[in-house]
Amino acid sequence: PYVNGDSKILILGSFPSIKSREEGFYYGNRQNRFWKILSESFDSEVPQNIKDKKALLNANKIALWDIVISCEINGSMDKDIRNPTVADIPSLMSTYPIKRIITNGATASKLLRTYYPQYNEVSLALPSTSPANVKLDKTLWINVLRSTV
Repeated sequence: PYVNGDSKILILGSFPSIKSREEGFYYGNRQNRFWKILSESFDSEVPQNIKDKKALLNANKIALWDIVISCEINGSMDKDIRNPTVADIPSLMSTYPIKRIITNGATASKLLRTYYPQYNEVSLALPSTSPANVKLDKTLWINVLRSTV
């Protein structure tokens, strides 16, 4: 996970895309709207590199992780995830002051509910920021992020 000592929000994705795995950091596909939405939510410039992405996360007390830490997959589509190994969310939650989990997309939400139902009360499912989600209404994300921080 990418987490800071004072992270209050965990944004939980499903599994990194090929581009993210190549870049070595979350939401590396420039077509993914994640960083643009985060920037707009916090009236910041869109980060252009990993250092700037981390600074944006730190400034807003946001941690990032994926619910799936390993799996069999061809490509980047969630529907192709097979035999997932899930992240140790309880360990993260007990170590950091995280109060809210926001899931990025239906797969992350479903897996969190399946493996860790104890977090249903503090989790909120939001639509995927992936370019594959052509119907994304970014105002949902913006409103939640502005009201959560």
